[in-house]
Amino acid sequence: MNALTSSSLGYPRIGAGREWKKALESFWAGKIGEEELTDRLAEVRLGNLRIQREKGIELIAVNDFSGYDHVLDTSAMFGIVPERFQYEGGEVSPGTYYAMARGEEGEAACEMTKWFNTNYHYIVPELQGAKPKLVENKPLKAYREAKETLGIQGKPVLLGLFTFLKLSKGYAETETDAWIDRLLPLYGQVLRELEKEGAEWVQVDEPVLSTNVSAEDMNRIEAIYKTLTEAAPGLKIMLQTYFESVEHYDRVVKLPVSGIGLDFVHGGEKTLKLLKSGGFPEGKILGAGIVDGRNIWRSDLKEKLDTIRDILAVVPGERVIVQTSCSLLHVPVSAVHEDKLDPVLRDALAFADEKLEEIVLLSKAAVSQTAETAEALQRNEKALAALRSSEARGNKAVQAAALQLQKVPAARGEGFGERRALQREKWKLPFLPTTTIGSFPQTAEVRQARSKWRKAEWTDEQYKGFIRSEIDKWIKLQEELDLDVLVHGEFERTDMVEFFGEKLDGFAFTRNGWVQSYGSRCVKPPVIYGDVAFTQPMTVEETVYAQSLTTRPVKGMLTGPVTILNWSFVRDDLSRDVVAYQISLALEKEVQALEEAGIEMIQIDEPAVREGLPLKKDEHGAYLDWAVNAFRSTTANVRATTQIHTHMCYCEFHDMIGSIRDMDADVISIETSRSHGELIESFEQHTYEKGIGLGVYDIHSPRVPSVEEMVSMIERALRVLDPQLFWINPDCGLKTRGSEETVAALRNMIAAAKQCRETMAVSQA
Repeated sequence: MNALTSSSLGYPRIGAGREWKKALESFWAGKIGEEELTDRLAEVRLGNLRIQREKGIELIAVNDFSGYDHVLDTSAMFGIVPERFQYEGGEVSPGTYYAMARGEEGEAACEMTKWFNTNYHYIVPELQGAKPKLVENKPLKAYREAKETLGIQGKPVLLGLFTFLKLSKGYAETETDAWIDRLLPLYGQVLRELEKEGAEWVQVDEPVLSTNVSAEDMNRIEAIYKTLTEAAPGLKIMLQTYFESVEHYDRVVKLPVSGIGLDFVHGGEKTLKLLKSGGFPEGKILGAGIVDGRNIWRSDLKEKLDTIRDILAVVPGERVIVQTSCSLLHVPVSAVHEDKLDPVLRDALAFADEKLEEIVLLSKAAVSQTAETAEALQRNEKALAALRSSEARGNKAVQAAALQLQKVPAARGEGFGERRALQREKWKLPFLPTTTIGSFPQTAEVRQARSKWRKAEWTDEQYKGFIRSEIDKWIKLQEELDLDVLVHGEFERTDMVEFFGEKLDGFAFTRNGWVQSYGSRCVKPPVIYGDVAFTQPMTVEETVYAQSLTTRPVKGMLTGPVTILNWSFVRDDLSRDVVAYQISLALEKEVQALEEAGIEMIQIDEPAVREGLPLKKDEHGAYLDWAVNAFRSTTANVRATTQIHTHMCYCEFHDMIGSIRDMDADVISIETSRSHGELIESFEQHTYEKGIGLGVYDIHSPRVPSVEEMVSMIERALRVLDPQLFWINPDCGLKTRGSEETVAALRNMIAAAKQCRETMAVSQA
């Protein structure tokens, strides 16, 4: 028997040297034109396809590439453009496409939020007032390009109709069927044109099937795929699910399509059990997601082969495709240049390219082992054993303390009411106090200084002097703007997670481990490979220096344990809650160090709590319990007068307001501006009796909002929240913004706050 078929579900867009990012940002800056942008993106896109072919992948995904975001691409493909962008029909221009993503002068960007439970952000489609029409068949273009340029018979990728609809906004639940009726002919047209062109397979992504889909929605999905199969009977549809086991397994596998892709990694144990008990339909292809598409560790190949053999006991090999659990969008491109890491760690890593090699190896070894595959399996086993026995995983004291936190919930000694009274007396802040979320612009000068220091072109003292000069400048600016609570600006930090990981035991850092977060924004997640432990104070020096420059309070700025966890590549030999508790133990010591140094207003950011929420609702409670406890563990021992802030962003919070309250922060700031104030609806339905700041402008857009816009946002919030507990702040940190726009936006924000103070003073007089 020949090897099993190998397939990719998607490949990182960014390029081995982030060429994609550089091209986009050059275009936005006006340094290159549209034609050069098109050429540079094509070069990256075709290079990605060549790599996959060279690795031996047989079914290569095409149309997984994007100029910004694949959900936005789907909106543009169907001409779904909000009226405010003055779109007049036809193919959506790059100018309009990027205006939807980033905003433009006078027009707010479309909302951006998390792609399921990942750290990738997608642009939310706005259906209100839209009249969808197929204006550009993007999968067809990608298929043609791969075939004509490289001779690759690609597998076009298309975001499924039902997932697209569920990710959209601007329609009522009662309009669901009407919207399916509008979109279904367009999807049918896409598939017919692919069929006519000669495409054999099309991958239709429906990750929503791994969430809690209702029986009524399953009826809709069955009708959708019956219609689409009939629309293009000669085209094979691989209905692809990922991120968890599917709901309604029996109905999903019987959908009228040629193949079903299932995740045998995330929720894999349940998926395998369902496969064994429920079987798999005759004549249908199973796309078996065997290799983890979301983490960076080598697969345990012997374990994966056991899983494949279990699958082959149910489904014959000629009907099995070996693939990753999801698109490789979520991992870095290649581990080949990570030669600065400890060899034990380096040998245990697998990025996108290495995962493709694993797929090809597994597809061969599952059928028959050769000397080559046997040697590869032996190397794999040796590499994993070396990591397991690493000294970095032997901190018994940390292990014991983390296990203790699992058993005993943490809590502050005084309730919020008592703390609030003491803090009001201590801080004497004005009504509607203003602050920022933490970071200020990381200018080219800041990045150059850090580069010189890292290359040893600058001494520690030179670099420290530069950082202090930036703190000087921005403390003075904040005072001139008349902000009430200041920050030091975080100029010494490359990233809100990496900075802390570099100062803690148990973390490692890659040279080129970049992944896309949103748009051109790429992050380099730390690698948690050992036991996490505090070694020395991490933030005290800069914060204390900033506080010495002003009489106004300066917040200490930390990243919380759950965000550090969720924004890192995490060791897979421990449960995630145990790793979170290890991180919280280290951060608790940093909080104590700040407090002892006189910093008694401390912000511990947790923007990633919501994104870690499991896709299955019955698993939410357990996750939120340990996530909340990990956060509380960092603050349980501070004084009542020490004011604890936290921050969350770009998430839907209506289903976890109770957990936010349980975190017991004195003040929480939450994004609302990019969702156009919709989060306020959650507080119209649920009371919240602690300090809160709802972000009043979007920092991810370069536009400077007017005073009137922010006043409107503040006034709406104050209709449902206690004005005595309300804070005014931007949505998020200002690291990615330019200095001029930052100052202009903050000036308007402070003017809006003062206007609201005056209005309320008059109304209460």
